[in-house]
Amino acid sequence: MIKTFMAKKEAVERKWYVVDAAGKPLGRVATVVASILRGKNKPTFTPHVDTGDFVIVLNCDKVILTGKKLDQKLYVRRSPRPGHLKEMKYRKLLAERSDFAMMKAVKGMLPHNSLGRKMLTKLRVYKGAEHRHEAQQPEVLVLD
Repeated sequence: MIKTFMAKKEAVERKWYVVDAAGKPLGRVATVVASILRGKNKPTFTPHVDTGDFVIVLNCDKVILTGKKLDQKLYVRRSPRPGHLKEMKYRKLLAERSDFAMMKAVKGMLPHNSLGRKMLTKLRVYKGAEHRHEAQQPEVLVLD
C-alpha cells in the first residue's frame, strides 16, 4: 500500500527567489510568482499547507501588458456610499502604482482564503532594481 505524503508546516524549508519583471508581461510573471508562493514547484506540495517560498519581484514599473489592455483593462474600486465607483485604466495604474498592480495580479491567482492571505505575505515587490534582502541570499529565477 502506498502512503500519501502530507507536509507539516514545521518541516517546510523556505528559499528566497528574485524575479526581474522588466519587459515581461504582467500575467506571465504573476503566474510564475503565484506558483512559487504556493509551493507547486516542490515535490512536497500539499494543497492545505503553506509550502511556498519567498519571492522578490524587481522592476515591476517596467512590466508590459499585451494587446489593447493598457487602455481597455480597468481597475475598479467601490466604497459603500452610493455612486462611489472609481475606475482607473491600467495605463495610469502601471504609471502610478505598478507595485500594487503586480500584488493584485498575484493575489488573484492564490487561494481566496486565510491560507492565500498568508502566502501573499511572502511576496516583496519593488519598482526599481534594488532590494534590501541580500542577507537572505536569494536565488535569481530566470523567466523564459
